[in-house]
Amino acid sequence: MKVLVLTGPESTGKSWLAASLQVQFGGVVVGEYVRYFIDQQQRDTCYADIPAIARGQLEWEDKARAERPELLILDTHLLSNMLWSRELFGDCPAWIEDALLARRYDLNLLLDPRGVPWVEDGQRCQPQLAERVRFFEACRDWLLCHQQPFIPLQGDWAERQRQALSCVGQWLGSPA
Repeated sequence: MKVLVLTGPESTGKSWLAASLQVQFGGVVVGEYVRYFIDQQQRDTCYADIPAIARGQLEWEDKARAERPELLILDTHLLSNMLWSRELFGDCPAWIEDALLARRYDLNLLLDPRGVPWVEDGQRCQPQLAERVRFFEACRDWLLCHQQPFIPLQGDWAERQRQALSCVGQWLGSPA
């Protein structure tokens, strides 16, 4: 099983690209648990919610891993949970980073916010490009610090889709 993660700031095309990659290469997509959580709770999250959100994301991921697909595509993973917790609340439970580092992720596609517009969806909270760039840089810095394999994706919607299909096709050894 190969595990691919789409990561980066909000409104950069992670969910859309996960679906595009699944259409092209098959596999199983795991969505973003926090969206489900917010829909269920009908309120903004607070620091006390972070452990439940992280556990929910891990449960969804573990359920998909148990299916042993050839390709597992994660729309997000604990890196986003950890960074959002620090961004919104100034702290994050230490076990979340430990759990993230304990898992194997084969490739991260890191989506740059530059080149695409921010799209309001009722849950997003970083309309300013500078905020999203800082989040992108925090993701990149963490991936570099922990020697996690990643490829940055940039450009407009069509260009980032082309880049994603091409690099994942090469990585999987199948043409895009």
